[in-house]
Amino acid sequence: MHKIEVKNITKYFGAKKAVDDITFTVEKGEILGFLGPNGAGKSTTMRMITGFIPPSDGTAVIGGSDIIEDSIAAREKIGYLPENAPVYPDMTVVGYLDFCSEIRGFSGGERKKKVEETIEKCFLTEVKYQTIGTLSKGFRQRVCFAQSIIHDPEYLILDEPTDGLDPNQKHEVRLMIRRMSAEKVIILSTHILEEMDAVCNRAIIIANGKIVSDSTPSDLRAKSPVHGAVSLTLRGTDPEKFLSFVQEINGVKTAKLIKKDTDAFKVRIFPENKDTPIADRIISGVSENKYELKSVFVEQGRLDEVFRTITTSDQ
Repeated sequence: MHKIEVKNITKYFGAKKAVDDITFTVEKGEILGFLGPNGAGKSTTMRMITGFIPPSDGTAVIGGSDIIEDSIAAREKIGYLPENAPVYPDMTVVGYLDFCSEIRGFSGGERKKKVEETIEKCFLTEVKYQTIGTLSKGFRQRVCFAQSIIHDPEYLILDEPTDGLDPNQKHEVRLMIRRMSAEKVIILSTHILEEMDAVCNRAIIIANGKIVSDSTPSDLRAKSPVHGAVSLTLRGTDPEKFLSFVQEINGVKTAKLIKKDTDAFKVRIFPENKDTPIADRIISGVSENKYELKSVFVEQGRLDEVFRTITTSDQ
């Protein structure tokens, strides 16, 4: 039973309902991106799933173990990276990971092996004997990520896993998450759309404590108004003539001038049906009519537009 089941989970802080009756299931092999604006309830949901705080109502079941009824068994299966990477600043990296490994039940040679393997996997070799308090934010984040995977858990709950990392480090961590995904159930909280697009094969968006979308990144892109549109830059000084011509091409719904320079212009051409590619027909028409094409780009859809629409439509 390799899955996480979140069942009607709800959280009140006083009179405020921070998480409102959320239900979803994540299967082995999935990397679920859990997205939402700041204050939407992402971290609160993560904390309830991991048993860090109790829900006001509902529950989560981790590989068959209920986080309320069988909390220790459920938490043993989880690797958890909380937000803001809480670690012990006075401990060395190797000392801290050895401590975490001991807590997770390892001893002797196996414990030492787990620590060394995790240090290598998380690119911490150069700082292994430094105290955590002297590390940069990026290295502290990696130390906290290391403790979440040291026991090779089947279930990973990662709250903003690349927060504070530089672009190279982000790439390394994302690669690591993707490699681990075949054998694990992974929930990854983020407010960075680029992160979700780069790592996740499913995305849940929450706003005001409620799920407002459960989809794949590609399906989300398809909701963008520009999905399937073709952007062209052409040499010339008469965009109106070109717009009249291109709107007669079969499959084209409309075309708009985006930018005009002294010797070139850019247009965006929208299809009648988003699922019917029109780029080849347009390029053929451009070539036959002797227009000089500088660039062509088929719009995949803009996640920021979709995200903004989904998370603000009910407010």
